[in-house]
Amino acid sequence: MRMYNELAPWFHLVTSPGSYEAEAAHIIQLADTACEGPAKTLLELGSGGGNNASHLKHRFACTLTDLSEHMLEVSRRLNPECEHLLADMRTMRLERQFDVVLAHDAIAYMTRREDLSAAITTVAAHLRPGGVAILTPDAVAETFSPGTSHGGHDGPDGRALRYLEWIHDRNVDDTTYHMDFVFLIQEPGQPLRVEHDHHTLGLFSRATWLDLIQASGLQVIDVSIEDPHAGEHEVFVARRPR
Repeated sequence: MRMYNELAPWFHLVTSPGSYEAEAAHIIQLADTACEGPAKTLLELGSGGGNNASHLKHRFACTLTDLSEHMLEVSRRLNPECEHLLADMRTMRLERQFDVVLAHDAIAYMTRREDLSAAITTVAAHLRPGGVAILTPDAVAETFSPGTSHGGHDGPDGRALRYLEWIHDRNVDDTTYHMDFVFLIQEPGQPLRVEHDHHTLGLFSRATWLDLIQASGLQVIDVSIEDPHAGEHEVFVARRPR
């Protein structure tokens, strides 16, 4: 996926850190409500360019992990005070436990049940007793809806980017859906260029998510807090029993 590799330096012109303030506040509310005992440390799996962390770091000591060194470098510039680690959420073991483990939309790249199970097992392995897991995939099978969106930003360095995003499902009988981006990229003194990027993501039923969370040893809990992005993604909250 080019967005997380050679196009990574453009990431914050695709999605800006400032637009994540309300979502980060919701994550903090969930953690404070569901965590047994103080919530001081947070591990994020698939932290990407660090947009959520740019707000969460003011509340938690954050450890950020990602599969892409390019994206970690983007996040390091934004969040130099956070720990950054190159790791695969399916297999990483830090031999540490945290009060909160967050897997934001990056967990949607688990396209097989086995991969999703492995990622959730990683979440459970890094959660202290009484700690809380927050999983926020973009969609589950029951709520998936194809569509298009667009956006982008101008940078302070004269660069600018605009994109068209197309979400679609080529085969409704498998566990994946697809996301295509077309980027219009402008650099000072250079002609406008067009880039394409294709992403394949996992699509599982809500029951599958709940089964895998419970199979990892976590207890799913219901936290009644209004989500500012309700309808845009799913939210699963679970606690590791003491």
